[in-house]
Amino acid sequence: MSRPRVPVLMYHSVNARPLRATRRLAVDPGAFADQMALLADRGFTPVPVSTLADRPGRLPARPVVITFDDGYADFHERALPVLDGLGFAATVFVTTGWLADAGTQAAGAPLDRMLSWPQVREAAAHGIEIGGHSHSHPQLDQLPDAALDDELTRNKGLLEDRLDRPVTTMAYPYGYSSARVRRAAARAGYTSACAVANRLPRDEHVLALPRLTVRQGMDLGTFARLVEGDGVLRTYAFDRVLTKGYAVVRRLRYAVRQAGS
Repeated sequence: MSRPRVPVLMYHSVNARPLRATRRLAVDPGAFADQMALLADRGFTPVPVSTLADRPGRLPARPVVITFDDGYADFHERALPVLDGLGFAATVFVTTGWLADAGTQAAGAPLDRMLSWPQVREAAAHGIEIGGHSHSHPQLDQLPDAALDDELTRNKGLLEDRLDRPVTTMAYPYGYSSARVRRAAARAGYTSACAVANRLPRDEHVLALPRLTVRQGMDLGTFARLVEGDGVLRTYAFDRVLTKGYAVVRRLRYAVRQAGS
């Protein structure tokens, strides 16, 4: 079945005063509320990533997917009340080693205040789909196979143990993946995964779903055009040039590391 061209939105922090590390991908809470109101006004119905990926033939008339990467505390404080008030579904991709109360499982270097396990469970109780985002937020395509498998299975296992429900979708940290990483995601038990790509879905693999980056400074008119599928190529033209060039660099870097080992 051909996959419908549903806009998949990628958010990170929702914060009026973001730290420098998250500033480029942060969205002001007022702008976020306006964007969600626009979706409601135009008749969009948000669905989780798993619904888009696993049941493309059972989507509402005007579907949209809203995703959040990393698991910042401001999702609970500023995004969840807006989504809950509108009855909107969303998917939050959680980096388990970054959580505020990760304890002995703490890993990596969080960029800002992070969700806690009780907040993750509360979000799930409010109908938010929880997905994986690796355990320590590494560049997965640069890891050797054993470390790659550990990042994915530890993340998924912790989420399923704490939430007592299956976790079937994930997003690649930084959007970096490869055929090898996608095979590892499938081995870990994921049935869908999100990249970035900054375009609408076509017929790509279910483990490489493209998303549209929503970032600081995006005006409401641009946002409206993107969700309607208008001007996507023009809006992200520079992003795509950088992505293609860096993909070549990353493949060469991994090949050099493999040769050296």
